[in-house]
Amino acid sequence: MKPLVILLAVFGLSSLLFWLITGDWNLLFCGNLAMCAMLCFTALGHFLFPKGMAMMIPPFIPFRTALVYITGVAEVAFAIALLFPASRWYAGYGLLLFFVLIVPANIYAAWHHIDLEKGTATGPGPSYLWFRLPLQVFFIAWVAYFATPLVAVLSW
Repeated sequence: MKPLVILLAVFGLSSLLFWLITGDWNLLFCGNLAMCAMLCFTALGHFLFPKGMAMMIPPFIPFRTALVYITGVAEVAFAIALLFPASRWYAGYGLLLFFVLIVPANIYAAWHHIDLEKGTATGPGPSYLWFRLPLQVFFIAWVAYFATPLVAVLSW
């Protein structure tokens, strides 16, 4: 829920600020700025809660903690790349792949009641997927809309 609030709040506030200062909404940049802010926030979880994040990855995958740190760094790199038109498309496609690849980890974590902040098996369980899976689709749609060539060539 927190990432969604950050995404929407940064988008709304930055759009309004751009409009007040320039008279232009600059929605393309604001959409990417909002995703950048959200990704930087979610990347913090990789470094603040590595034990819980590693628990989200099935045990048969080796180097789970290292993978948590690597994906945290990747999120920050993608986030920064979204802000520059020359790298936005690459970041967009990378994020689309990333968001699809983490769906199994979210399902595994929900199925095993993982609470990533506490690093315990006391999370909400499979019912969380009713929120998380549509949210993941929303994030994928957001990136597809704001960071891929189809929309990036449109003039706002």
